[in-house]
Amino acid sequence: MPIETRPSYGRPLRPSFRGHDPAPALDPNAPLPGVIGAAAAMREVFTAVRRVAPSRACVLIVGETGTGKELIARAVHDLSPRSTGPYVRVNCGALTESLLESELFGHVKGAVTGAVDNRTGRFEAAHAGTIFLDEVNSTSPKLQVKLLRVLQEGEFERVGDNNTKKVDTRIVAATNRDLLDEIDAGRFREDLYYRLNVVPIHLPPLRERRDDVESLVEAFLRRYAEQNRKDVRRVHPDAMRRLREHDWPGNVRELQNYVERAVILGDGPELLVEHLPPQLRGEAPPRPARPRAAGGAGAIAGSDLAALTTELVRQGIRDAGPAANDLHDRVVGRVERELIQQVLRASDRVQIKAAARLGINRNTLHKKLTEYRIDDSASAPPAEGEGEEAQDGGRIGDAHPPNDE
Repeated sequence: MPIETRPSYGRPLRPSFRGHDPAPALDPNAPLPGVIGAAAAMREVFTAVRRVAPSRACVLIVGETGTGKELIARAVHDLSPRSTGPYVRVNCGALTESLLESELFGHVKGAVTGAVDNRTGRFEAAHAGTIFLDEVNSTSPKLQVKLLRVLQEGEFERVGDNNTKKVDTRIVAATNRDLLDEIDAGRFREDLYYRLNVVPIHLPPLRERRDDVESLVEAFLRRYAEQNRKDVRRVHPDAMRRLREHDWPGNVRELQNYVERAVILGDGPELLVEHLPPQLRGEAPPRPARPRAAGGAGAIAGSDLAALTTELVRQGIRDAGPAANDLHDRVVGRVERELIQQVLRASDRVQIKAAARLGINRNTLHKKLTEYRIDDSASAPPAEGEGEEAQDGGRIGDAHPPNDE
């Protein structure tokens, strides 16, 4: 696995910037080198990075895939006193347990298959510098024990060796999952979580910082126009509007890929709607953004409903268009109609049961059945032993429901 010395997207950080220039330090909200963003959530990230960088503390970066976790990790290193030391990146989700153990801690000759010589691990390579553990949630319980020891004692053994090695390495970890959920599921050690989570930094998804979309698009446009020797200098307003309104489930990385594609496919000075993928032109359904956990980037059951509701409302507003004046009926009305239909089916179409489940009285339910034109001719026959309940409680199809208000 090669040592990463550049971020995955965005401008490469300039080696000459080592965190000693006093000018950026005057404003803790100033953008980090190579990071584009002016949204309030991103300014909080910039402040957190500048405050934690000079320390020795572990940093846990939490964010969805494609939000730029590696850029932030690199900024922590470049703004720290360790900036002249090595910066080593390891993707913990890309290797099996045995290979990852050897990659992190090294091995001695003959310790593993193909080990024809001693090998230095990434922790040793990052001595006096920083090691970035991407997708740390992917590590096995066995490796988590060894990681915990390195964090606590600064020591480890190579695979197949009994000699203890000491290292002075700062750890920056990243995850796109909620580690508290991983702990509850028995996949992540709680003690390791608290050692890593000394200073958490949460990266917002792109859909929560839409004001940054235009700046990102312009930066990527300049880069890929230069790389591909294209004369694309601007973005058509309609194309920019569609880019801003998209929910970007793949975040900045997805936006970057779409702009690169548009530059390559374009043949004029302007990026047009026709150069965008079908999802942005409305010719294919967009892939919904993943629900985000309250304590991290992954989805958890308790937050799914809130996230899906947010997505439903956003989709309804977008589909209605800027001139719509019936958003309540389009969004709330449709949801209420569907809710009533599903509860009725679950209640065997007995109105009093459905009203109780919905938390409304029967008269209100009957009015809504009429308002939403829910078919009241599809009444189900009374189940055996339910005749009295059907008579008193009423099924869909009752001409005159009793007044219980």
